[in-house]
Amino acid sequence: ISRPNEYYDQFPAMIDSWRADWKQGDFPFIFVQLANLNEACKEPCESGMAELRNAQASALSLPNSAMAVAYDVGEWNDIHPLNKKDVGIRLALGARKIAYGEDVVFSGPVVEDFKVKKNKVYLSFNHSDGGLNSKGNKLGGFAIAGEDGKFVWATAKIVKNQVVVYAKGVKNPKKIRYAWADNPDNANLYNGADLPAPPFSINLNR
Repeated sequence: ISRPNEYYDQFPAMIDSWRADWKQGDFPFIFVQLANLNEACKEPCESGMAELRNAQASALSLPNSAMAVAYDVGEWNDIHPLNKKDVGIRLALGARKIAYGEDVVFSGPVVEDFKVKKNKVYLSFNHSDGGLNSKGNKLGGFAIAGEDGKFVWATAKIVKNQVVVYAKGVKNPKKIRYAWADNPDNANLYNGADLPAPPFSINLNR
């Protein structure tokens, strides 16, 4: 957790090395992203765990890989979630899709593209099967930074099959984050299969 950037290279390298050593081709590799831990941040905060989750997710660029998101099933004071059932179900969905080729929804919504129009960010997702939805009264877990680089909590709304994000006082958004914390307890974006969106951090300059 203290050196999350190393995972961007080391985690996929480990997967590649196992596949090479076992000489079974690109066999299915399904893993669990880090669960939530520690007290939740009242304001947007930096997080080594969030960066490590992002590094884990980057390994999905490898063939025949799947990831079970777990930041919504754990406890603030235990890195090993007591709720093994939901983690197991999500892993099984990945196995059914990747290993057995079944036509099942196995991932929560993943950002596919974005557009910035004035002060608003429009996020498009794949794996939004059954439509995007929020658990709770309103969508949470989104933060935006403007020219000063300081993240503030943002308002997020589901419009058709996109999420529109903006924040009061941020006229020119430069970065956007979702579920970016050790314990992102306000993140509640799911798809119709009740699978959570993985955390992300996006630089909006392109």
